[in-house]
Amino acid sequence: MHYQRIALIGMGLVASSMSQAIRRHDKGVEIAGFTRSAETREKAERLGLADRMFDSPGEAAADADLVVLCTPVCSFEGLAREIVPRLKPGATLSDVGSVKAHVARIVGPLMSDGVHFIPAHPLAGTENSGPEAGFAELFDNRWCILTPDQEVKAEALARLTGFWESLGANVEVMDPARHDTVLAVTSHAPHLIAYTMVGVADHLRRITKSEVIKYSAAGFRDFTRIAASDPVMWRDVFLTNKDATIEILGRFTEELFALQRAIRSGDGEMLQQYFERTRAIRQGIVEAGQDTGESDFGRRPRGEN
Repeated sequence: MHYQRIALIGMGLVASSMSQAIRRHDKGVEIAGFTRSAETREKAERLGLADRMFDSPGEAAADADLVVLCTPVCSFEGLAREIVPRLKPGATLSDVGSVKAHVARIVGPLMSDGVHFIPAHPLAGTENSGPEAGFAELFDNRWCILTPDQEVKAEALARLTGFWESLGANVEVMDPARHDTVLAVTSHAPHLIAYTMVGVADHLRRITKSEVIKYSAAGFRDFTRIAASDPVMWRDVFLTNKDATIEILGRFTEELFALQRAIRSGDGEMLQQYFERTRAIRQGIVEAGQDTGESDFGRRPRGEN
């Protein structure tokens, strides 16, 4: 392992999965943990996610080679103010947040000389949350994007790159603003659209006496899976990536109006050509190894092992 002592700040899905992936690779690494919730702390201890759970983020970070912020993005500034003074020379502070330009703005200026700050975003997750939701394979063949500033030392960047690769991830280095635009397309706007569609269904459910829920088809079920994601995390994503998300939503609205016009005018050729282009995107994702091409997205029928 590239670090001998790692501190995980927050003990949700990603931190739990990181702990288990670290143990899978090297059981000798010392893991320190912190979470403000006594209930979550008890679960983390019971699951063995850390060698020791601490009462403050600063205590957990002291003497760590790598400290990873695994909490909602809006908590990062307060945590960094507690952690940075306790970091030893040569230590690296990182994170797993879904927004990067905001993190660079609020945490970067707090850093002290002799320590490294390398924001990161593993593009891996499920709709489940909490320490019990984690599993070691979460990062296998998924991408982790690093967004260091130009002053970060090459050896520190190489060390963190090697760490994520040891957890099973592919690593890409990217500019923070570009990251936020790309993720607004691939993650943030789709989540907001899913939340909106489920909200519409909730309104209709009251009118149709629950038929919307009872007769949910596969498309709506996938929307509800996405919309079941951690509400606090996604609240913070939209509050801290406003510009990119609003830009993508504007483009989405234009596309939606174009489809609306085609449906109203009976333009079947336009609809078919549009759907053929979008179908090709799905095939590209499968070919890139980021999902399965199996029937029903690889889900087994009920009762099948």
